[in-house]
Amino acid sequence: MHHSVSRIIWIAALFYAAQPGTAAVVEANPANYRALLRDLNPGDTLNLAPGNYSRLPIRDVNGTPDAWITITGPKSGPPAVIFGVLHNNTVEITNCSYLAIENLRIDSRGIPGAFGISAREHDRNVTHHIRIEGNVLVGLDGGQQTDGISTKTPTWGWIIRNNQILGAGTGMYLGDSTGLDPFVAGVIENNLIQDSIGYNLQIKYQIEYPSLEGFPSGPTTTIIRHNVFIKNDVLSPDGDRPNVLLGSFPASGRGSLNMYEVYGNYFLHNHREALLQASGRLSIHDNIFVDGSYTYPAVVLRKQEDALKIAYFYNNTIYTWERGIQIGSRATIDDAITGNLIFALTPLAGFIANKSNNILETVDSAAKYVRAPSYDLGSMDFYPLPGKCQGTAIDLSPYHGDADYALDFNGRPKTQERGAVVFRGAYAGEGTNPGWQLQADVKPPFTLSPVQMPALVWMSPPSLPVGAPTLVTFTGANFSNDATLAVSGTGITVSDVKVTDDTQITATIGIARDGATETHDVTVNTPAGSSNPLTLKTARPRPAKKR
Repeated sequence: MHHSVSRIIWIAALFYAAQPGTAAVVEANPANYRALLRDLNPGDTLNLAPGNYSRLPIRDVNGTPDAWITITGPKSGPPAVIFGVLHNNTVEITNCSYLAIENLRIDSRGIPGAFGISAREHDRNVTHHIRIEGNVLVGLDGGQQTDGISTKTPTWGWIIRNNQILGAGTGMYLGDSTGLDPFVAGVIENNLIQDSIGYNLQIKYQIEYPSLEGFPSGPTTTIIRHNVFIKNDVLSPDGDRPNVLLGSFPASGRGSLNMYEVYGNYFLHNHREALLQASGRLSIHDNIFVDGSYTYPAVVLRKQEDALKIAYFYNNTIYTWERGIQIGSRATIDDAITGNLIFALTPLAGFIANKSNNILETVDSAAKYVRAPSYDLGSMDFYPLPGKCQGTAIDLSPYHGDADYALDFNGRPKTQERGAVVFRGAYAGEGTNPGWQLQADVKPPFTLSPVQMPALVWMSPPSLPVGAPTLVTFTGANFSNDATLAVSGTGITVSDVKVTDDTQITATIGIARDGATETHDVTVNTPAGSSNPLTLKTARPRPAKKR
């Protein structure tokens, strides 16, 4: 398993810490907001009234892990507009932490080089745990090098959520071209980044990590999920760029065990470059990729500044003209291309060691599998037709450390329809799509019940010999510490049940030589309810042939 407990704890702590504290609510307007900025204390909220504000320089504003400082505009109605000024970035963050910037309209007014939101000055600027949420960033078309959100300082713990970045030179540029200003342990989710001249998103490669107090020393994960990345055909004068480019982590030492998890995203249109290009350590699942180049793969995983080390690519849907996914250099640790639904002239290409359970077809065959295959944004629908896009159950246990690995593009359990992971592609269902329809808009977060039912995804081994007790590992989701196993049938014993974490349980199971039924349904039971059953088979020895 490529995830460590420390990485999972770090991500959990990040989400917990992201909730702002409560203290003073300070009302501000264009005449006094800068003076009030200087006096904010942990837990305070600065409410910017509707109006026009000349830049937003934020310096030395520091909340605490349990008392964030929030700067916000109105959630509805006339906005608070931060407008750009020549020779300046529109919002500049310097030496800040535990700070949320919300519900602003940030307009750089077409000024070349006037970034929307910036944190710069390299390690002279100690900025971390920043939440950028619910903002609209416009007026960023002054040139390809004009960024919507930019970090050119070593930083960590950012949450970039539910923003719209429209028509930027580059949507997000996180890190620096030197490889010395790493963007670490971030969450980028539910954003719409549309019509960028260059990248929708680039996270720069990383050479080494700085010696800054609080900078993560153990393995972490940067999560990129449920975003919409759309490009148009505007020329890129500084060079064609993928929708998303993810650079590698340090080759050794601190950060070398970090991961990218990319899931639930919608990538649309790029006729001159890849929809996604990435290197390093990657887990990519339950995304939809549509309308790549006529001459270039939709997805390219390869060595760039450093090696491609881990390349997990599962339960994705690709619909594109030429190549679907190309592994440009062999993964040095592990790869797996499994459970995907790919329509392309050449669905798979390159150095792939492990591929299984994929449906690989041409674009012309797609209508036999999905509702409305199309490159047209208004009509495309890649939800499976009844009885299609299915096969034998897929073992997703190698990826159980991935966030939401058992949920499909819509956030539905992959075992909900058929009791096992049998669907290929990003959707685990058939017929009519019950979830979000593909569109040029923010993909909203799906609402999860506060009480999550357990789900069983796989058991290993799936069949047991009679007689000798066998250790069995059950993999799924939403297992609680008090989870139990129930096994149907006769002649079976269950002992030594251990909940490893919320995705795995081990138990020793014995099957009697005489009187045991041939198959047994296994369920996991928690206070929330019972999981889907998986079938455990009895492997009986074949009778000896008569001479």
